[in-house]
Amino acid sequence: MITESTATHIHWFRQDLRLEDNPSLVAAARAGRVLPVYILDDENAGNFRMGGASRWWLRRSLSALNASLGGTLNFYRGDAGEILDELCQRFGVQEVHWTRCYEPWRIARDTAIKKALTAAGISARSHAGALLFEPWSISKNSGGYYQIFSPFYKKLRAQDAPDEPVSKPALDGLLVEDPQALALDALELAPRVAWDTGLCARWEPGEASALDRLAAMVDAQFEDYAEGRDFPARDSVSRLSPHLHFGEVSPRQIWQATEPLEADPQVEAFRRQLCWREFSYSLLFHVPELPTENFRKSFDAFAWKNDPTQLARWQQGRTGFPLVDAGMRELWETGTMHNRVRMIAASFLVKNLQIDWRLGAAWFWDCLVDADLANNSASWQWVAGSGTDAAPYFRIFNPTSQAKKYDPDGRYIRRFIPELKSLPNKYLFNPCSAPESVLEAANVRLGKTYPRPMVDLKQSRQQALDAYQLTR
Repeated sequence: MITESTATHIHWFRQDLRLEDNPSLVAAARAGRVLPVYILDDENAGNFRMGGASRWWLRRSLSALNASLGGTLNFYRGDAGEILDELCQRFGVQEVHWTRCYEPWRIARDTAIKKALTAAGISARSHAGALLFEPWSISKNSGGYYQIFSPFYKKLRAQDAPDEPVSKPALDGLLVEDPQALALDALELAPRVAWDTGLCARWEPGEASALDRLAAMVDAQFEDYAEGRDFPARDSVSRLSPHLHFGEVSPRQIWQATEPLEADPQVEAFRRQLCWREFSYSLLFHVPELPTENFRKSFDAFAWKNDPTQLARWQQGRTGFPLVDAGMRELWETGTMHNRVRMIAASFLVKNLQIDWRLGAAWFWDCLVDADLANNSASWQWVAGSGTDAAPYFRIFNPTSQAKKYDPDGRYIRRFIPELKSLPNKYLFNPCSAPESVLEAANVRLGKTYPRPMVDLKQSRQQALDAYQLTR
């Protein structure tokens, strides 16, 4: 006879790869044994299956989580609905718990799964835990969702504080292992080519690392964050975004950890960025086509050039504009790119090259360890001018002047473009302006050791503006 204490409940790990502040895991453990599962569901993800850098991170994060669970995490691969149905039948599961996700394909899949489980007499419960507030809870007084960040932020900050994080449950003796589960390596998350050396050197995925990083930032009181976050050579950013994306730390944990420092302008600047994440998720929830369609329909008439050769040069960091190239090489080498440089590199692709923002978003999706559908989609549409609360189309970042302002001593550029390291700062941001004698002394041969600029900035800017005018 199955009693409440011997019943088996599933906690389905998704983007909540942690034990602390995991309400779904707590609920599953409250009344019985727990079968902890992770399902790699590429079948339902379609075009939004995880990219290579995300898979690299996921493999290590799952390994760390499995160790925290004493080796009892059960791995599966395939259609999540079919796998959960089979597990429920085989283990006599009474309840299935998971943390809500907000990607359109996940919402559709999870809705179908919940309906099927309920019809089979199994309790299916989804829980909050990925955001400070659920996307439907921050709305205009007149109804509807916010399309501009500033009033969204004001409304969010006027809310009561987010719920307190919950402590991890006592799981000793409660975890159930499935002898038919796969080994972690069977998920085939390892990269097919050896490009991940830089990722291994920069990152340590897992809940423990996430909490250590958060503690270090709090101890330093986010020193220099407000100003320094714009300068790519400074170590002023939190580097919490991939940990947050995979749920190794929750936004509520971050909010609580920064509570004692909330009056500090540095901390408020950081919290504001956390709220930008909330805004992006609100947009994705209310506008599920955001990753694939222009929010501003006037952009549907824009005549994108979409030159494959130019796209490849941008991807490879061979545009001839050092700050853009440094950012693209940082992305490939480390799985991340400084946020200001992301805006500059994206602006160059969409406006100077007139290549569709969706192609840039796809490249970032594959290369970023913090590839997040809400942030990625909203940010690319912001730069393109096609999204909600978007930068106006005539705002075109000049990579040369931006480099002079935000990398004035060239440390960032020299870090990722070593072939330019000997150029004087006077010419570093625009190598083609250097006299031949200076280039020769620095061992730089334009068109050979470093490419010439692929477009004229002034001319390409005007062409972009002219093309935009035709859509109005």
